[in-house]
Amino acid sequence: SSMKLCYTLLACASIPTATCFTTAFHHHIPSQQHRNSHYHDTKVNMVSTSPDTSSSTPKSTSQSTSSTTSLPNLSIASKYPTTRGSTVDSRKIIENSQHGRKHLMAVRLSHILFQSEELARESFGLLKSASTNFSDLASQISNCEGTRGSGGSVGWVSLSEGDGSNEHLNEILPMEARSKVMERSVKPGDVVMVSSNRGHHLVQIMDVMVDVQRMSNKRQKSIKSRRASNALPGILGGGLTDKPGKELYYKVETMGCQMNLADSERIEGQLQNLGIKPLTSQKADPDLIVLNTCSIRDHAEQKVYSYIGPHAKRKREGEDVTIIIAGCVAQQEGEALLRRAPEVDLVMGPQYANRIADLLEDVANGNQVVATEASHIMEDSTKPRRGSSVAAWVNVIYGCNERCTYCIVPTTRGVEQSRPPESIVQEVQELVEAGYKEVTLLGQNIDAYGRDMLPKRKFSDLIRTVGSLEGLKRLRFVTSHPRYMSLGVIDSVADTPTACESFHVPFQSGSDAVLQAMGRGHTREKYLTIIDRIRERVPDASITADVIVGFPGETEEQFLETLSLMEHVVFDSVNTAAYSPRPNTPAADWTNQIEEEIKQDRLQRINKLNLIHAKQRRARMKGRTVEILVEERNIKVPSQVMGRTTQGYIVYCDGDIDLLRGQLVDVQIFECSTYSLSGKRIIHEEQHSFM
Repeated sequence: SSMKLCYTLLACASIPTATCFTTAFHHHIPSQQHRNSHYHDTKVNMVSTSPDTSSSTPKSTSQSTSSTTSLPNLSIASKYPTTRGSTVDSRKIIENSQHGRKHLMAVRLSHILFQSEELARESFGLLKSASTNFSDLASQISNCEGTRGSGGSVGWVSLSEGDGSNEHLNEILPMEARSKVMERSVKPGDVVMVSSNRGHHLVQIMDVMVDVQRMSNKRQKSIKSRRASNALPGILGGGLTDKPGKELYYKVETMGCQMNLADSERIEGQLQNLGIKPLTSQKADPDLIVLNTCSIRDHAEQKVYSYIGPHAKRKREGEDVTIIIAGCVAQQEGEALLRRAPEVDLVMGPQYANRIADLLEDVANGNQVVATEASHIMEDSTKPRRGSSVAAWVNVIYGCNERCTYCIVPTTRGVEQSRPPESIVQEVQELVEAGYKEVTLLGQNIDAYGRDMLPKRKFSDLIRTVGSLEGLKRLRFVTSHPRYMSLGVIDSVADTPTACESFHVPFQSGSDAVLQAMGRGHTREKYLTIIDRIRERVPDASITADVIVGFPGETEEQFLETLSLMEHVVFDSVNTAAYSPRPNTPAADWTNQIEEEIKQDRLQRINKLNLIHAKQRRARMKGRTVEILVEERNIKVPSQVMGRTTQGYIVYCDGDIDLLRGQLVDVQIFECSTYSLSGKRIIHEEQHSFM
C-alpha cells in the first residue's frame, strides 16, 4: 500500500541535523494582482514531456462519398491554436505569447526533500500513480523539518531573484533549485525533480501570480464616455471621484453551458468582494452589467449586440453604467466588440473570470479594456457566489484539445489546463465544511483531466479521491468524450459510493462517416462499447448525450443511423441541435451544407424520439422508493419541494423547503412524466422528532 511504502521511505531517509527554517513570504504584492504562468520547453529528468498532439488530433482525410469532405489546411489567426496538428501545450503557447514571462510575478511552490535520488524517484512514482497526494507525502517523509508540518508548502516565490525578496527561502529551497524549477515549468500542477546542496527536491507548482493588467490591451475612453463613468472609481477605493463610497449594483446574465454558470459564480464573487451588490427588485437598472456569453449557437454575436443595446443607450444618454462582455463571444470577437459597440467598457475571455477586479481597476482609470491573451488558469483569490446552497460546481479542467470540425470551443476556451488535484480537493473540502452536499466536477473534456500535467494524472483517480472525502454525499461530473472516456472511469463510478449513477456522453452522430467528417476521433462501435460497460457495471445509471443533425453532407441514410443508435441505447435525455456554422471552424466553409428545411425536419423527428425515450426511462421508476437530495421549492406548487435522484431525475413531493433543503429524503414514486417524477415522502421513525 502507499502508506506502507511511505513508512518504508521514512525509515530509510536520513534526516539532516540542520534545521530548515520557514519564514513568511514578505515580498509585498498588491492584493489585486493575480496569477498566470509560462514555460521553457526543457525536458525534465524522469518527467514525461507534454502529450503528443498527433495522437490526440483527428487527421484530415478525403472521402469519396457525398457525406464527407476533405478538411482544409486552415491557418487562423487566434490567441489559441485552431489548426489540426498545431500545439496544444499551454506552456509553449504562453511562452510564445505577446508578453511571455514579462507578466509573471511569482509562483507558489511546495516541495519534498530527500537525501537519496532513488527515494525521490520512488516517491515521484507514487504521485504519478495517485497512490497519495503531494501534501500528504510531504507530511510523511520530507526531510525538510520546516515545511513538513505544512504539507511541504514553500509559499510564494518572487521571480525577481535579484531584489533579495527570496533570501529567506534559501534555507528551504536554495536559489539553485528555484532557478532549475523556473527553467523547467511554472505551470500549476506540474511536479519536477531538482537537486541542490540540501539534497533532492520534488517541487510542485501550486499557483502563479501575474500582472493581469499588463496582459490586457487598453485604450482611453472618449471624453463623453469618461463623463458618464464616475461611480466605479469610488467603489474601487476612491481618489478618482468626488463621490466615493456610492453603492453600486450589478447584474450578471449568463448564456450557455455549466462552465459559463460556474464562471459567472466566480465573477459575482469578485464583484461582491469589491462591495458591489446584486441588483434588487427595488432598483430597475444595474450600475454594472455583465453579459457572460456563449458562442456555440448561430447568431451568438448578434444576440450580444441586441442584449447590450438598451444599456448602451442608457450610457449614450448620460447614465453612469459599466458594460462588460465576458465569455466565449468576448474571446472570439475581442476588440471587434469595441468597434461595433464603443459603449462597452471591458471585453474579457473566460480565462479572466476570476480576475475581473483587476481589469475593472483599469476601467475605473478611464480605459476601455480587452483581455483575451492566452493565460494559465489561476486559482480564485475570492470565493465564488454560489447559485445554490446545496450543490456546487467545481472546475477541474479548462479548455479542449480536440479539433471537431464544427466546434468553436478550442478557439474561445483555449487548450486543456488541468487544476492541481490538491487545489480541487481543498475546494471540495471547503464546500463540504460550508454545508454543501453535492459537487459536480466540470470540464469541457473531463476525461482528459491530467494528461497535460507532469506527471500525467487520470480522471478515474480524481473521482476516487474526491468521492472519498468525508461529508460529501454526492459526486457528479460532466462532460465526457467517447474518444477518451476510459473504462476505468466507469469502474471508478461503480466503486465509489458517493459517485452518482449518471453519465453524460455526447455521441453527436450515429454514422461513422459523419463522425469522421466531424473529426470526433471515435466510431459508433467505440461509443456502444462504452454504453455496454456502463450498463454492465452501473446497470441503473442514467445516460444522457448531445447530438447534431444536418451536419454538412449528412444523408438521410446517415441520419437514420443516428436514430437507430438512439433506439439501441434508449437515452434518458438527449440535447439535440441542428447544425449551425460557427466562425473559425472548418465545416463552416464546406460547400455541402444541408438546407434549413431538411435540418428542421430531422430535428423534429429526433426530438419526437427523444421525448418517447425520456418518458420510457422515467416510467421504470414508478412504484420505486428513491432517495433524493432536496434542492429547492417547486415554484409551481409552493407546498412541494424539488430534489434529484442519483440518476439526476427531478422529483417533486410535499414538504417544507425551509426544513428539507439539503436533506436526503426517501420518496415513493407514483407518477412519471417525460422529464420529472412525483411521489410521497416517506418519513422514517428516526425522522419524526426532526419533522
